[in-house]
Amino acid sequence: MTTKRDYYEILGLNKNATEAEIKTAYRKLARQHHPDVDKSAGAAEKFKEISEAYQVLSDPGKRQTYDKLGHAAFEPGGGFGAGGPFGGYQTYTSSGGGPRVEFNFGGFEDPFDLFEQIFGMGGFGGQGNPFAGAYQRTPTYQMEITFNEAINGTTKEIEIPESNGKTKHMTIKVPAGVDNGTRMRFEGIDLVFRVRRHPEFLREGADIFSEITLSIPQIVLGDVVEVKTIWGPVKLKVPAGTEPGSLIRIKDKGVARLRSSGKGDHFVRIRVNIPKKLSEEEKELFEKLSQLTSKKKGWF
Repeated sequence: MTTKRDYYEILGLNKNATEAEIKTAYRKLARQHHPDVDKSAGAAEKFKEISEAYQVLSDPGKRQTYDKLGHAAFEPGGGFGAGGPFGGYQTYTSSGGGPRVEFNFGGFEDPFDLFEQIFGMGGFGGQGNPFAGAYQRTPTYQMEITFNEAINGTTKEIEIPESNGKTKHMTIKVPAGVDNGTRMRFEGIDLVFRVRRHPEFLREGADIFSEITLSIPQIVLGDVVEVKTIWGPVKLKVPAGTEPGSLIRIKDKGVARLRSSGKGDHFVRIRVNIPKKLSEEEKELFEKLSQLTSKKKGWF
């Protein structure tokens, strides 16, 4: 696992740096290491690193969180960074025949877009921008598909506008297993998939999560129940004494893995139904049970 450098260190600052000092440091380093200027090995990744550090330290809220939690705050589930609309790869190709540069933004803003926001398209101090247009972005489009289309794969007919005012008709074969935010290359364009939510299933990578609600007797005594999966209903054995909130795994009933063989798993979370109203007979039975268990620590 690669250890990330400290954001203050990247920009050459101390932790008491002012907003003006942060911006000045970014402007200096971004110009110095832009891939059209810096041809050294690793310059493109350094350019991205500078952009990421600036995005965090220039935002008071993100900076405060970073000072407390470090890089962990910007990892998946940390609250910042990893939920961005275009997490994944972006590709730039030099118009001068240079190598292709690929960035994994990890949910942060496109470093080239940020560069243009800071310096503007018109350049620096009225002079022509030496960077503008040198790297051309691969055209990127969004495609919205349903949850089931993402699971099973599908074929879509799309129209792509071209620079000459015409439209290009394309047939896109969407493979099974794409996820929300997946980016794929099709005939010279990049497609970013947007997958609609499912009312019952939650997807995390190749795994699927769902819930079932059982009665107290079912949890105490155990039961075999039928649960829905993306591949149809299956019988699930709930062991006696299962704790509410537990996850029971159903192997190989998840999503097909997009870039490798096999499938993920389906996890069923157990919920318990606590009755709000009891009949006289039920109340009597629970009272008897309470008396029987009064000398024990509890039911579970």
